[in-house]
Amino acid sequence: MEYLVTMTTVVPDGTTESTIHELRAREAARSHELALDGHLLRLWRPPLRPGEWRTLGLFAAADAAELDDVLTSMPLRVWRSDQVVPLSDHPNDPPESPELVGPEFLTTFEVTFPDSAGDQEIAAMKAREAERTRELAEQGYLIRLWSLPPTPGRWRALGLWQADDANELQVVLKSLPMDTWMTTETTPLTQHPNDPVRAGA
Repeated sequence: MEYLVTMTTVVPDGTTESTIHELRAREAARSHELALDGHLLRLWRPPLRPGEWRTLGLFAAADAAELDDVLTSMPLRVWRSDQVVPLSDHPNDPPESPELVGPEFLTTFEVTFPDSAGDQEIAAMKAREAERTRELAEQGYLIRLWSLPPTPGRWRALGLWQADDANELQVVLKSLPMDTWMTTETTPLTQHPNDPVRAGA
C-alpha cells in the first residue's frame, strides 16, 4: 500500500549547525536505504515559509504499522511530526510513468456529482475522464493517480503531474471532462535532495 506523508520538522532552539548537518547526513543515508528496500518511493519539497522544514514523501508499506516503523527509523523523526494519508489504487492510474523532464505538481481533486446527473450520465462522464487521463499520460503530463479516502457524496483523488509551468498545467487540468464537477487544489513541488527518483537511487 502507498501513503502520502507530510513531514514537518522543527529544529529545537539552540541546536548547533554541526548537529543539524550530522542529522541531515544520517537522514540522507537512511532515505537511500529505505529507497533500496522499496519503502521510500519519492520525496518533494512543497512551497515553504522562511525557516520552515517540510517534506512530502511517497512511501510504500504493507500496512500502517509497518509504515510507522519505517518513519520512526528516519533520524529526523526526533524533530518531526508526520501526517499520513493512505492512498488507494485508482482505475485511471497510468500503467507506466512517463520520463520526468519538467516541474512536478500534486493535485487534489474533489468531485461532487450533481443531483440532476443520472447513473448513465455519470458512467459516461467517468468513461470520458478515463480516456482523457490516458491521453494525458501518453503525452507525459500525468505521472500517477490515486484514490483518496472517500467522503459521503464525493469522489476524491490525488494526481501527480508534470508541466512546463503552472499555467500549462492549468490548461491541462481544464481539459479533463470532470472539470465542471470538481474542485482542484494544486501544490507545486520542488526537487528534494534525497528523492530516490531524481537522485537515481
